[in-house]
Order: sequence, then structure tokens, then C-alpha cells
Amino acid sequence: MRTWKDIRENQTSIPKEELSLIDTLSFLQAQRIKQGISQTEFAERINMTQPQLAKIENLDSTPTLATLNKYAKGLGLEIKLSILPLETAK
Repeated sequence: MRTWKDIRENQTSIPKEELSLIDTLSFLQAQRIKQGISQTEFAERINMTQPQLAKIENLDSTPTLATLNKYAKGLGLEIKLSILPLETAK
């Protein structure tokens, strides 16, 4: 089975700006699965419908930061953002 890590290493069509969102969502989904929580159970836990959750996890819908925070909180996690200077080309 291919993982997001495998796909990410070989992809060229996803803009760099979107990769952090995909990485975050992939991590959160993996944590949900690791905790043995079904989509239906988790959707109820975070006050969402299962089809809404499926659309987010399948990247058919782009989640807002508020939605990502709700997802993380439902797993007992917290999202923290960092603002860093851009790396300069050498």
C-alpha cells in the first residue's frame, strides 16, 4: 500500500503552499485511524457529518484552520502555527 509519504516524494503537480495542509490533514487522519476511531464515530465527536469528514479526508474539500483545529481537538491534539522568515536562495 502506498502512503502519502511515498506519493509526496514523487509528486510535482501540487503547489508547495498546499503541501503543508495536506501533510497536516494526513497526519491527523493517521492519528484518527491509529486511535481506532471510525469516520462515523469521529464525525459525531466533532459535530460533523460523516460525508463532510470524508470529503475533507479525501481532499475533495479544503478545510479551514478552524476545521483543522476542531479535528485536532477531537483527537486530543492542538495545532500550533509558526511564522518564519522565507529561506533565501543561495
